[in-house]
Amino acid sequence: MVILITSDNVKYVVEKDVAELSVLIKNMLEDIGPSDPDEPIPLHNVTSTVFNKVLEYCMYHRNDPPPSDDDEGCTSPLHKYLASHICSEWDQRFFDVDQAFLFDIILAANYLDIKTLLDDACKAVAHLIQGKSTEEIRGIFNIVNDFTPEEEV
Repeated sequence: MVILITSDNVKYVVEKDVAELSVLIKNMLEDIGPSDPDEPIPLHNVTSTVFNKVLEYCMYHRNDPPPSDDDEGCTSPLHKYLASHICSEWDQRFFDVDQAFLFDIILAANYLDIKTLLDDACKAVAHLIQGKSTEEIRGIFNIVNDFTPEEEV
């Protein structure tokens, strides 16, 4: 078991295999070593609300094969496209959250270095903006149009 403390001082006792889906936590555990297994690991950039959701994802995906760094077997553009867009029904429900919370999940996944969660959350954002106009995308990301009328042409 691993003890984790979120930025709002909520304490979690998590199974080691689940916690080690985070490269950050895995590296911290290696740094601490076996000398003090009860040493809590602080998660300075993750609130308990977001960590609950991250933990839900990690618990569900704990037995998934580790992500591959190579694209071996993914040679055709169609195969790469399908592999990058297919998510399970569970994942689709998991990411059915409001936009601000989805971005919080992305920030947490990046901070904790959980590649599969980060990739899947980014796919959810891509799905969110798919088929949207430039103005709609600017609205989603709160981007101010600073182009002059001449530049837009």
